[in-house]
Amino acid sequence: MTMNIPQLTKRAAWQPLEAHYTKIRNMHLRKLFADDPKRGERMTTEAIGIYFDYSKHRITDETLSLLFQLAEESGLRARIDSMFRGEKINITEKRAVLHTALRAPKGKSIVVDGEDVVPKVHTVLDKMTGFCNRVRSGEWKGHTGKPIRNVINIGIGGSDLGPVMAYEALRHYSQRDLTLRFVSNIDGTDFAEAIRDLAAEETLFIISSKTFTTLETMTNAHTARDWVLKTLRHPAAVARHFVAISTNVGEVAKFGIDTTNMFEFWDWVGGRYSMDSAIGLSTMIAIGPENFRAMLDGFHQMDEHFRTAPFERNLPVLMGLLGIWYNNFFGMQTVAVLPYEQYLKRFPAYLQQLTMESNGKHVTLDGTEIGYQTAPIYWGEPGTNGQHSFYQMIHQGTKLIPCDFIGFIQPLNHLGRHHDLLMANMFAQAEALAFGKTPQEVQADGTPAWLVPHKTFEGNRPSSTILVKRLTPEALGKLVALYEHSVFTQGAIWQIDSFDQWGVELGKVLAGRIIPELETGTEHQLKHDNSTNTLIQRYRRYKK
Repeated sequence: MTMNIPQLTKRAAWQPLEAHYTKIRNMHLRKLFADDPKRGERMTTEAIGIYFDYSKHRITDETLSLLFQLAEESGLRARIDSMFRGEKINITEKRAVLHTALRAPKGKSIVVDGEDVVPKVHTVLDKMTGFCNRVRSGEWKGHTGKPIRNVINIGIGGSDLGPVMAYEALRHYSQRDLTLRFVSNIDGTDFAEAIRDLAAEETLFIISSKTFTTLETMTNAHTARDWVLKTLRHPAAVARHFVAISTNVGEVAKFGIDTTNMFEFWDWVGGRYSMDSAIGLSTMIAIGPENFRAMLDGFHQMDEHFRTAPFERNLPVLMGLLGIWYNNFFGMQTVAVLPYEQYLKRFPAYLQQLTMESNGKHVTLDGTEIGYQTAPIYWGEPGTNGQHSFYQMIHQGTKLIPCDFIGFIQPLNHLGRHHDLLMANMFAQAEALAFGKTPQEVQADGTPAWLVPHKTFEGNRPSSTILVKRLTPEALGKLVALYEHSVFTQGAIWQIDSFDQWGVELGKVLAGRIIPELETGTEHQLKHDNSTNTLIQRYRRYKK
């Protein structure tokens, strides 16, 4: 399928898009709204409880028409169907890409290598449910007979970012007599601070590593085991204070974990797409199985919307195509994700891995060097905090930074005027970015002439506004899946493999060579570049 698709810049829609960009690139949103008074109502779409306003983008109906044409010429529809059918679209690892199967309802059939995977998914979900209920109720006891009051998830990358984001996002729904913490960094400070005020006899560790060999995760896991055994002394304690999310039965058993408390996931689940698999065990313990399944239902609703909705009304497709427009025509470098909801404070960090590990690629599916930009940098902070730090640059800086504003109509914590003030700020920021303030308007305020340039806002800064009724587990599932499928859309158009991550490997290999050179204290013959050799020598000298 992919081999018959011309390179991006050779597709039929590309040249018309370039010509169109030249024609409208300087057109201001003030004019676009003046020429179309209903634009703010017309350039919106609503589906599965998400209202998406894309009217404040530097686009016209012609822009959208050409972008939809580009999507068709890029084989997006066929590639969507291939993913949902379980075909091995991760070509460099020869794997299916089926995070969508993790949230498929019972009775649905998705076949991989001749096997329906949906029953296996639900077997694991049921096993997770039983375990979580025992922990949450106090039925699961530690080695000394005390119930578990603390749960620490040890993982890294997708085995950490998803669970910690989901826990923070859904903390409102969490069981408050349980303490949830997350350890990922190999820096010993991360572990030391996580356990500093906890009692080993009341603490359960979830070790999340598909292979059970990941350097950072297993280093922290062995430190956790040493900490538990220092207090509880007997090796049998490990089985009561550790569970595993893995596929490596041998290594799990060798560690001392009872393999009946090992929760499985599969090679067709990529790490950054795994928060709704067994990797989400800590999430389920925190919010309960019922809420976890509601989150899965939100994911599934977005999956079905993405799979079936026409591109013109398809939320992930629209979001993905707008990203292509700015990335590949305006040359923008970043996207700011600005949730006006404190519970989503880790959402931008989660999206960094999802978007940049997926689409930060330099060759096409057939290995051809790419001559155009792929993934932009994703970043952001919750509003209104960001308004008092980096918004200055978004409003008056020299870089074009498209923004995603995410807001909720109903607050989870009702405190006087707080929520109205929060949302007023979100709407105001999007308005200010789009329309700015002209020199004439600044002068009319009585501003001295010399100060006018400093107080002028150019405007014409694009943004999307995503409005949802309330932050629920279901809503979180929809939002995460929205970005997952937007990433997929862009990867299909760029003709890249969004599901491998070879770029993380080289640093690991080199670190493996350097570790013994740092630990032995003897003068190994160093065979690195002059800078690295000098740094290693300096580290060893001062370490003594």
